Amino acid sequence: MADRAPPDAPRIRAAGLTAFYGAFAAVKDVTLGFGANQIHALIGPSGCGKSTFLRTMNRMHEVVGGHVTGQVLLGNEDIYAPGVSRTRLRRRVGMVFQKPTPFPTMSIYQNVAAGLKVGARLPKARVDEIVERALQQAALWNEVKDRLHTSAVALSGGQQQRLCIARTVAPEPEVVLLDEPTASLDPQGTQRIEELLFTLKAAFTIIIVTHNMQQAARVSDTTSFFYLGSLIETGPTKQIFTAPAVEQTEAYITGRFG
Repeated sequence: MADRAPPDAPRIRAAGLTAFYGAFAAVKDVTLGFGANQIHALIGPSGCGKSTFLRTMNRMHEVVGGHVTGQVLLGNEDIYAPGVSRTRLRRRVGMVFQKPTPFPTMSIYQNVAAGLKVGARLPKARVDEIVERALQQAALWNEVKDRLHTSAVALSGGQQQRLCIARTVAPEPEVVLLDEPTASLDPQGTQRIEELLFTLKAAFTIIIVTHNMQQAARVSDTTSFFYLGSLIETGPTKQIFTAPAVEQTEAYITGRFG
């Protein structure tokens, strides 16, 4: 998987994508692209399909027994094509979950280095460099540099989530998926993650699912509104929040339903 689209093309895009759980279509015929070096927010009420859609972007949907029709193109390559390695795909499209998920039996250092075990073995000096870079990118290095070999579970919730971000960005993915990454954090932890996203978008395409309308408005460049499995409207965040073209979008954003 090495094909890349032209610089002005979406870094990753869905084309006629339908995602199923058994016979139930949780996401219905969605075509949507995500450009490089931007933050893209997916919004909508619970059960609208946005988290399912997010999980189709790196084939995590299959982990829970789902399947898809249509395509997801990373660069010019369909990630659902026969022979695609899901392990290697997830190095290119990393994911951060709602609850922090540090590996409990591993140190801070080992957590960040865990994603580097696919492919050729790297010299320890190179791993050291990557771990430091990833922790710097996650705005965590200064807080943990003197205790890299202590347990990751001793960190606070917000630090654990930034550790998970460091682990995700260590292999230098092209796309970072975040599924409600601040839902379990306090306001201070939430603010740190939001500030971090602005820095990370210089290096990655970021797609974030959020229930928090204010968060979507604060952090994203584009916003896509899902309802009952369908993509209702997508566009620049300012336009979606101030002058949506679809009545359903306006009703959701103003709190009149959902």
